[in-house]
Amino acid sequence: MGYVRLLIIKVFLLLIAWTTATASPRYRFRVYLHTKGEAGYRVDQPEAFLSAEAIARRERMGIAVEATDWPIAPALLDQLAQTGVKPILTSKWMQTVVVESEDPDVERTLRQLPMVDSVRLVWQGEPILPLEREASDERFAPTKARKKSPYGYALEQIKLLNGLKLHRAGFRGQGMRVAVIDAGFLHADRLRVFDSLHLLGTYNVVSPGESVFAEDEHGTKVLSCLAANAPGWMVGTAPEADYWLIKSEDSDSEYPIEEDYYVAALEFADSVGVSVITSSLGYFTFDVDSLSYTQADLDGRTAFISRAAHQAAKKGLLLFSSAGNEGNGPWGKITFPADTEGVLTVGAITNKGERSRFSSKGMTADGRIKPDLVALGSGSCVVSGSGEISYGSGTSFATPILAGMGICLWQALPQLSAQELIDLLRQSGSQAERPNAELGYGQPDIYKAYKKGKKDAKKRDRSFTR
Repeated sequence: MGYVRLLIIKVFLLLIAWTTATASPRYRFRVYLHTKGEAGYRVDQPEAFLSAEAIARRERMGIAVEATDWPIAPALLDQLAQTGVKPILTSKWMQTVVVESEDPDVERTLRQLPMVDSVRLVWQGEPILPLEREASDERFAPTKARKKSPYGYALEQIKLLNGLKLHRAGFRGQGMRVAVIDAGFLHADRLRVFDSLHLLGTYNVVSPGESVFAEDEHGTKVLSCLAANAPGWMVGTAPEADYWLIKSEDSDSEYPIEEDYYVAALEFADSVGVSVITSSLGYFTFDVDSLSYTQADLDGRTAFISRAAHQAAKKGLLLFSSAGNEGNGPWGKITFPADTEGVLTVGAITNKGERSRFSSKGMTADGRIKPDLVALGSGSCVVSGSGEISYGSGTSFATPILAGMGICLWQALPQLSAQELIDLLRQSGSQAERPNAELGYGQPDIYKAYKKGKKDAKKRDRSFTR
């Protein structure tokens, strides 16, 4: 019986290998549209195309509903499908549709459609097979000894931002809706450090319907910087915020479609009413050289992903983006969408306050200060997908560390807009008077920003009562 079972398994594996080897390559194109089509949407009836949470957030922040919030009309998607392609992603902000086909020549057909402005190849490769997650209820906990401090091994990265006082004042992210956009959150639903995680939901842009907890521990480590809540082991910078976990990165390849996934993640986050987004993803070069960007494109207005991030900022979202880890490589500069105006770009420093060698530098191509601010990115405390406390380096971890403190600060000062909060954080920076291309406005002092924000609020209140 054992031999027969083994033979069946071998035959099954051979069939999978044969199917993969003989599968037709697929092509995905980004189709730019002249119009979204007519579907009867009106800005004075946002409930027809926005969630109640998204409407409430706009009202709270005084953000007007615009035509950019309208979805693409289903009739246009049907017209595209009639050419033989399969629409797989849409962007209402960017007025684009990503379609898939086995025929690379369908691009010419698409260009001839009257509603199509232009078409760009964004991915080519073999069909992506569904990833099966192992069935297990196993829970993972750190094996390191607990420390006396409730913050455990993460104490230093919060102290460097002077964030402990803000937590002690009672601001730990309660009531703040946050989206974490990353490559995957391996086992985050099984880790003891997340037992008290306030999880609102998950969304897999790359493989809709599949778990975000099945692969890639990068997002798990990022999330731990924010949301870990295991006293003595690790407490993150916003342990009591409410989280959406969104997978937008395809770890198997690097094509411009990553930008489309990212844009879809931004729009989803907006649709479910989050106020803050943190993302440790960045792009500049792709598997096909002709599709890559140049440093001249670092103006916040050229890259597809940067233009979408700017739209997110215009919608009132506070977006934290990693600067990138290209500081000691050939590229050297920040990556996209870190060049975006209205986005808070985060670089990395050591525990001595010096720029981490890998941390990407500015300025932008049009001369703006980037990165905006810095946080600990060399030897940051993180939790891996196996539940162990470890140390990682990268702007990937500096970003959520600072984002978490920004979340708590906004909780404490809810009267501020996203841009006002960014300005306040910059003003508290160690280099606020002399920002540069390596550290931006420097290392922020979160409690100093909090005190200034409270003082400014009192001044405004007094002026209104006179």
